[in-house]
Order: sequence, then C-alpha cells, then structure tokens
Amino acid sequence: MRVLIVYGTTEGHTRDLAHFAAERLRATGHQATVEEAGPDERHPDPAAYDVAILMASLHVGRYQAALTHFAHARHEALNAMPSAFVSVSLSAAGVDPHDWEGVGQCDARFQQETAWTPKAIHHAAGAIRYSQYDFFKRLALKFIAAQRGQKTVTSRDYDLTDYEALARFVLEFAPPAKG
Repeated sequence: MRVLIVYGTTEGHTRDLAHFAAERLRATGHQATVEEAGPDERHPDPAAYDVAILMASLHVGRYQAALTHFAHARHEALNAMPSAFVSVSLSAAGVDPHDWEGVGQCDARFQQETAWTPKAIHHAAGAIRYSQYDFFKRLALKFIAAQRGQKTVTSRDYDLTDYEALARFVLEFAPPAKG
C-alpha cells in the first residue's frame, strides 16, 4: 500500500513523528512517502496514493499555515480516499477537560477552513523543547507545565508522545496487507 504522510511543524517534533510513522508503516511492507507541507504546489497529489495521513502541531490554537493550505488545496482528493489527521499538542498529554475542549474546537475550525473531513483523528502529545525556545517562550512553557502539575527544568527537553499509541493508530488506519 502506498501511504503519503504530509506534516507541518514548528520546532521539528511533528517531523520526527511523521518519520516515526513512516518507519512503522515500512516495517509492515507499506511504501511510505514523507513530505513537509510548504507554500508551493510541488507536493505529490494524494490521489496517487492509497492512504494519506496529515500531521500538524497546535501552536496558539492554530495548525501550521502550510499544512492548512495543503489540506485545503487537496481537500477533494483527501475526502475521496482513506485519509487521517494526527493532531500534535501539549494538551493531548493532559486530562484537563477544558484543554480537550479547546483542542476539539481547533480541530473543528481546521476542518471548516480546509473543507477536509478526515476519516480518523489521533491526538498525540507533543514535546517541550526548551533548547529551541527563547527566554520568554521557555518561561511561558515552564509556567504552563507548572499549572498542569508538571515539574520541568529548562536545561532539558521533554518528549510527551505515546509512541505505542501513535504506532497503533497508524497501523490500524493502514493495516498490513494479508497474504
């Protein structure tokens, strides 16, 4: 099965998750192509693939503009095929109902803006990459983590992703061929 994975990323964590998903798919015999969403139209046409998985991370309530543009520009092909969305956010690491309500609102706005309705959605916890933040962003993320009961130190990065859950989602969405 040919699987297209297109991602949007800010600090690189979603890129890492896209390549992780592709590795899991390849291990089960799939052909997986990974592309970063960009501002141009050079990306492969999803219709040339059997399955499409789009991945993006939430920052200040929005997904990356390039990925949103890609989904909108290709929504007809995406809606006509098995396609899934992996939403990456720090909220996905928590249990606060208000955080989850906010993520749901962001997903709904994304679907409305793109005219794409994914067949499945997975919420993956993101990462806190203090090493890539300026002073103010480090301070803000440390404050947010503390509000949620997470003790962090700014001298290290934190990967909150449940890789088993992500692999399970991807492999259930694009199961290996039986034969």
